[in-house]
Amino acid sequence: MKRILLSLSFLLLAGGVAMAQSNKEQMHMATTAPQAAPAAANNVKAEDMVFSTDTHDFGTVPEGPAATYEFKFKNKSKEPILLQRVQASCGCTTPTYSKEPVLPGKEGIIKASFNTQGRAGTFDKKITVVSNAGTKVLTIKGEVEKAPTSSVPENNSMIKTN
Repeated sequence: MKRILLSLSFLLLAGGVAMAQSNKEQMHMATTAPQAAPAAANNVKAEDMVFSTDTHDFGTVPEGPAATYEFKFKNKSKEPILLQRVQASCGCTTPTYSKEPVLPGKEGIIKASFNTQGRAGTFDKKITVVSNAGTKVLTIKGEVEKAPTSSVPENNSMIKTN
């Protein structure tokens, strides 16, 4: 037991010394190193990412096929817009987007697909877009009309044949 405690104490001490040495070196480098060129400034603002609409109402859609809409935006800045993450509010909605930067003056697309299967009723789903222009929330909504049930009897044992 003493060996375990002694070993743990030694590891904590060694880790603390290593961290202190690392911090000391970093501070020394920060005060003595020549000034490097500043990182590229992010001059892209939220208003530079202009969506044609941020909400799409599907109206009434049938249950079964996916309801899909493409949100389009234009880059009004002088720098590329980088979509870092696009996330839906639930697993029934799947967003897809280009991983390539959207160059100044060009259009980007964020496609949202809502799985209607087994989801009769109204829906209102959010898609959060995180980019170097900030965060934007898009919305898809509508109503899923329940698919009709089959009129064919499931149990055919009652049908008589001659």
